[in-house]
Amino acid sequence: MKDKVLRKRQGFDGQQLIVLPKKIMADFLTKDKITKQIYITDIGYYPKAKGHYIQRPAGVGQHIIIYCVEGSGWIEIDKKRIEISPSQFITIPANIPHRYSANEKDPWTIYWIHFKGEIAAYIVELILQKSKNYKPHLSYNENRIRLFEDIYSNLEKGYSGDNLRYVNMIFYHFLSSLLYEDKFNYVENKQDDDVIALTIAQMQKKIHTVLTLNELANFANLSVSHFSAIFREKTGYSPIEYFNHLKIQKSCQYLLFTTMTVKEIAVLSGVEDQYYFSRMFSRLMGISPTEYRNRNKQA
Repeated sequence: MKDKVLRKRQGFDGQQLIVLPKKIMADFLTKDKITKQIYITDIGYYPKAKGHYIQRPAGVGQHIIIYCVEGSGWIEIDKKRIEISPSQFITIPANIPHRYSANEKDPWTIYWIHFKGEIAAYIVELILQKSKNYKPHLSYNENRIRLFEDIYSNLEKGYSGDNLRYVNMIFYHFLSSLLYEDKFNYVENKQDDDVIALTIAQMQKKIHTVLTLNELANFANLSVSHFSAIFREKTGYSPIEYFNHLKIQKSCQYLLFTTMTVKEIAVLSGVEDQYYFSRMFSRLMGISPTEYRNRNKQA
């Protein structure tokens, strides 16, 4: 029997999604002694995702975890169809053919993560050993959701080495909460309210504008040379390069969640020259904006 599913090309209200740039993965995540063990490549949240449907006949190069908190859906893997309900999560090993969909009448709300790394397959094996039909049951835990939100909110702030180590070390904690639920205890992590964090927050607010190095230094109440030095020390990037990372991150969301043209997205990203924007995008993401949109329709 064929499944009648309305495939949704645009986003879902309230959805969130981040795809890590290939350059960041190649330059840092696969080389750093901490992150190369296991690292996130994609992360997202889809609330009441009616019409959500994915089919991958050859699987995908990352392992996937999908955590359902409301509604329902199904997954087909190993030629078995499995129904998914709230407080269940799916683990899909890399390169395994699969397809999945939200229930049409009661669409699921899901948190999902794609990940890779030298020990990723081993962790997936541990999870599957504890699972029955790929879908272990979890009691809802607000602290687990906070871990996910902490990962996501920090990735939104950019790709400094410290930031990438931080979020992927939190990801270890998130995975341990799935594997050892009875031992799971949440420890609150407070962010440093320092001048660099405040500057990055300002960048996020002004993502649609052009900010000069002088303006950023003035905001931080520091000289340009001192500001640039401590910003690079803290993040691993110059202030303008970091700001451009945030712009490209936001433009990725526009490409996936809207039908706006590349020129319109460039303007919203504070870049008047469409061709300069496309070159900047390609340099960081490894492909053009149009190719990115075509390759990454949904999670």
